[in-house]
Amino acid sequence: MHTAFAIILGAGCGLALLVAACTDLRSRTIPNGLTAGLALAAPLWWWANGLALWPDIAGQILFAVLVFALFTGAFALRAMGGGDVKLIGALALWLPWEPAIRMLFLMSVLGGVLTVAMVIHARVRKSSGAIEVPYGLAISCAGLWAIGERYLYHFG
Repeated sequence: MHTAFAIILGAGCGLALLVAACTDLRSRTIPNGLTAGLALAAPLWWWANGLALWPDIAGQILFAVLVFALFTGAFALRAMGGGDVKLIGALALWLPWEPAIRMLFLMSVLGGVLTVAMVIHARVRKSSGAIEVPYGLAISCAGLWAIGERYLYHFG
């Protein structure tokens, strides 16, 4: 029962990440309800995967708080949007710290590539004004990889 439920929850997380990417691409926003839903579903994910309250769940929560605080600093510096910060924080609740670090690294690389592409696109089109990077796309792609990795690499 736990395995099937974990797969359903993982698929739900993946669907939420796809919605986040699409809405961020379209409107440069990530709905608060979506990130709240991800965060509120994390305890079900923990239960479905058999995490112990100590140290597993306590570690997940501590790591997510640290990640959220770090990226809140990026928001304060205007380097990242509030929806992006909330999405990263919600995802950190789903991932143990090692996969989460890999996800954050991949997110950074994808975000950098996306930013360069947006700058080139703006220069080619001779657009003026600030470039709004849909960083939720990079977060979602990295999150999809991190959630999917547990299913792809469980064979050996």
